[in-house]
Amino acid sequence: MMAPGLALGASVTSFKSTEDALKQGMSAFNGGYYEIAIPALQYAAKEHEFLAEYYLARIYGDNSGSHTDHAKAYALFQSIADEHAEIDPEDDPRAPYVGKSLTALASYVRTGLKEIGLKPDPDRAAEYLHNASVSFDDEDAQFELAKMQLKGEGVEQDIPRARHWLARLSQKGHAGAQAFLADLLWRGMYTAKDQPRALALISVAVDNAPPTERLWIEDIYQNIYCGAGEGIRTQATGIVGEWGNRYGRKPQYRDRSGLGMLVAQPVRTCHTGELVGRIEQHGVTAKVEPPVAAKPEMRFLQGGAASAPALTEAPAAPALRDVGAGFAPE
Repeated sequence: MMAPGLALGASVTSFKSTEDALKQGMSAFNGGYYEIAIPALQYAAKEHEFLAEYYLARIYGDNSGSHTDHAKAYALFQSIADEHAEIDPEDDPRAPYVGKSLTALASYVRTGLKEIGLKPDPDRAAEYLHNASVSFDDEDAQFELAKMQLKGEGVEQDIPRARHWLARLSQKGHAGAQAFLADLLWRGMYTAKDQPRALALISVAVDNAPPTERLWIEDIYQNIYCGAGEGIRTQATGIVGEWGNRYGRKPQYRDRSGLGMLVAQPVRTCHTGELVGRIEQHGVTAKVEPPVAAKPEMRFLQGGAASAPALTEAPAAPALRDVGAGFAPE
């Protein structure tokens, strides 16, 4: 096992204390100022501060930044997994970060990492994802594991179980699972084709999507929207309002510019030249806008299935548990 300090590089910056370094590093990280965060987090990580190691790994694993170093990220995530995989997921506040570290580690192991001679190992990746999914209830791990179960990659193919994860995550507002499930419904893969519900679900996913996931989710939305006729769009309009309330999750934004929410939105068009509109409760708007979905209030039944508040003024839209046989959590 590689000691965290070996992956961090030298740092000449000094701080009053480890706690002060961690505080400054976290503040800079949250502001997106990685060049300031790195020396502070390095200082704290050399004193074995858990969060410093985790957020350094996040910085090094960020492909959108200028400090990307996947070899260092892998070493840090591996160290966290090795040292903390046995902690109590119920009582230890480090548990969510360990789950995320296992999920990140699985991504590297699944595809390999040439810089360090790491070869792809889907079986080992599936083990990491299973641990993160079951022991640490990490949603991203559950999503990735579901995709592997659909294909039988690294695990035995288990389509019902994969659909269970996708439905459960979609009910909880996971944008990636919603988009992936919408694409399956649109194409009729692993379930019966249901294009109105596919369009409704991908509409909710766009609203839920965090900035890092938005591009590929909007790609799916564009494909479905442009392929949907007016009848399908009208049917989706009758569903999307309630599903937005049931399965919405307002994404968390971290502004790196200090300029506020100046999010550039590409102008998307269909092959016919039609602008890609947004399916909303009251019809189709002219273009895709930044997400505004509110965080839902949801009750949970035994087993984790979500239950939406009952409606009294209008017939309820179909629930996600009704979308295709086998999509309801058992």
